[in-house]
Amino acid sequence: MKRIGARRAAVLRGLVSAAAAIGVVLAGPSVAHAAPSPASVEAQIDKQWNELEPVIEQYNDVHGKLLQNQAQQKSLAKQITPLQVQVDVALAQVRGLATDAYMQGSPSALHAMLITGSPTGLTDKLTYLDQLARHQQEQIAGVAKLRDKYTGIKSDLDLLTTSIAARDADLAKKKTAIEKKINDLQKLRIQAYGTADVSDGPYKTGPCPVTYTNDKGGRAAQRACDLLGKPYVFGSEGPNSYDCSGLTKEAWASVGVNLDHYTKDQWNEGKAVSRDDLQPGDLVFYYPGSLHHVAIYIGGGMVVHAPHTGDHVRMATIERGPIAGYRRPG
Repeated sequence: MKRIGARRAAVLRGLVSAAAAIGVVLAGPSVAHAAPSPASVEAQIDKQWNELEPVIEQYNDVHGKLLQNQAQQKSLAKQITPLQVQVDVALAQVRGLATDAYMQGSPSALHAMLITGSPTGLTDKLTYLDQLARHQQEQIAGVAKLRDKYTGIKSDLDLLTTSIAARDADLAKKKTAIEKKINDLQKLRIQAYGTADVSDGPYKTGPCPVTYTNDKGGRAAQRACDLLGKPYVFGSEGPNSYDCSGLTKEAWASVGVNLDHYTKDQWNEGKAVSRDDLQPGDLVFYYPGSLHHVAIYIGGGMVVHAPHTGDHVRMATIERGPIAGYRRPG
């Protein structure tokens, strides 16, 4: 997090000191409770944000998996509907065969096996069907295969639905906790800066990107620069707001490279590069161990990133925090 400027800090310290002095005068001999200093509030903000951002990234991971599961659920449902129709038609045909066989005096065991309408396991019993023609045997075997396929898909869908329900409940709890922490954090920021519209200075501090290359990385960096000033919103990947991994996801999506909306996944999706080999578009990861923040390199020792709640997408020096490493998507 970028520290407030020296001049602004001095003004805030002066206001705090003046308020404390007034409190002493008005209260007489009683002990005055001094307001927290800007430095102490900033320290609280830093501490809370470093605890909060990993939770946000975990939310992104869970939410991304939930969306994937929901898409898979819809896909399975589309497959099951026509499959069920095929099974119903085939079963109707088999029942017709069973009726014909019964009318012609087929053995009662065969009749009982067919009239149930359940072809599971019929393939193993085809030796009993010497009264039926070859095409009838193949039809029954086909019904068994269709029903087995339907049963397998239905079972997968049921398990998936249960998993989604559990993830959804867990996600709801995480979201509630995140929102409360963000509200508390924003109150601290307002306490430090005196306004709900907090800004840590200009979003664009120079040419963006600093170095332009007409390859995928360069165009991804340009896309990130186009988003300067967009507000930070946790869990967001655009088009009106972003969090850190949502911003890098959008930048690379603009050149046809899909990244997951989760910092640790993006780390695994890129190729490791050295500091000396950095090019515009490369991803810069912060906080070794927890790996909970990511920015996009734009050349000249600068990055674009979505810093934290209450702030906006902005340029910053690459040394904005402890660096964990560098990755090149694509």
